[in-house]
Amino acid sequence: MIRFAAFFLLALLLCAAPASAGTPAARQALETSITRILDSIRNPDYVNPTKRAPLRQQIEDEVLHIFDFQEFSARTVGGPWRTFSDAEKKRFSDAFAELLLITYLSKIDGYNGEQVIYTGEKFSSKGDRAEIGTIVKLKDNTRVPVAYRMMPKNGTWCVYDVLIEGVSLVKNYRTQFQDILVRGNAEELISRVQSKVAELKKQSR
Repeated sequence: MIRFAAFFLLALLLCAAPASAGTPAARQALETSITRILDSIRNPDYVNPTKRAPLRQQIEDEVLHIFDFQEFSARTVGGPWRTFSDAEKKRFSDAFAELLLITYLSKIDGYNGEQVIYTGEKFSSKGDRAEIGTIVKLKDNTRVPVAYRMMPKNGTWCVYDVLIEGVSLVKNYRTQFQDILVRGNAEELISRVQSKVAELKKQSR
């Protein structure tokens, strides 16, 4: 689960092909956040442990801006989401977002300038859903297709799912979360995610 999430978040970082006039709003929103993330990483202060904190906060803010973690959470949990109380929904969304952020921040230091090829976008018939396609070209010339599913919300476009080699991140997590929910409940799921967050924080110290 963590390795899959790490790759998708690193892929987000890599997806930085320059936008041009006429670029759809969904892709522009994605690229704007990615450009800001890259600017933070390329800042000379980023390699200085005593000055890195503000830059990491900027990166975290951008990830929270481009990803709709509430929608991500609802789709990941699936049907049982309707049985969560409002408080449980918020606690789970916060914990899930923190899990992905910690995974992301632990991986971006390994960014080595891998290449990304932008392959286009597809829109739903109503124009309210978009899928931005890319291919990540790794150092060993392996090519990995990565697509970002986006939807408009609060005046901008946000990511609500990512497909890596055709495998949905939402469905990947849903399978694992459903196994927990079959035996437990919302509180147990939240506790499991929070425990994983605590474990990753301890490892990063």
